[in-house]
Amino acid sequence: MSEAPLPETRIERLLASLKAQGIQDEKLLHAMEYTPRDLFVPELFLDRSWEDSAIPIAAGQTISQPYIVALMTQALKLEGRHRVLEIGTGSGYQTAILSRLCRYVYTIERYRSLMLEAEIRHKRLMMENIIYRFADGWDGWPEQAPFDRILVTAALPDEPLPLLAQLKVKGIMVAPQGRGSVQRLLRYTRTPEAYEVEDLGEVRFVPLIEGVAKDA
Repeated sequence: MSEAPLPETRIERLLASLKAQGIQDEKLLHAMEYTPRDLFVPELFLDRSWEDSAIPIAAGQTISQPYIVALMTQALKLEGRHRVLEIGTGSGYQTAILSRLCRYVYTIERYRSLMLEAEIRHKRLMMENIIYRFADGWDGWPEQAPFDRILVTAALPDEPLPLLAQLKVKGIMVAPQGRGSVQRLLRYTRTPEAYEVEDLGEVRFVPLIEGVAKDA
């Protein structure tokens, strides 16, 4: 009699779910497999670490659903030589995924406490290609521009012209956009004259707020 198959681990179930939803980038799937999401989740929600769902963190923010993290990252079409600007460090989970797939990540967070906690997590994972900035994400990071890729992890109300100006020609920016509780995930590709826009579907993100916060 043949042996019964071993039960799938939580990580294997999540990866299978991501593949079924159209995530086919093997380097991305590998990065998600080897980035411990439980390190970025509040202790209260540790049992949900590997579920395909968003989880609340401090300051009224969330750690995004793994599928959304994968969808946005795959849409960036990352290469190992790329320099990436991330608007909204949050827990640092999305930052960690980017770190495994590009040369440098420049990440901006408006809550100092969130930024410092994310930095501690990244150090535990020995990620040394992440540069942090406590600042207003609306302004981007002009001193380090232009970037190959830009990822925005909060909803923009309008066309992000200041950020697009910091994107290289042929560069890609992925961002949720919309003023309501439901937004559209857009992919911008910079052209010599302007930019092209693709609609990647419906998403739900907290709004991008101007300025820096006093405390989380």
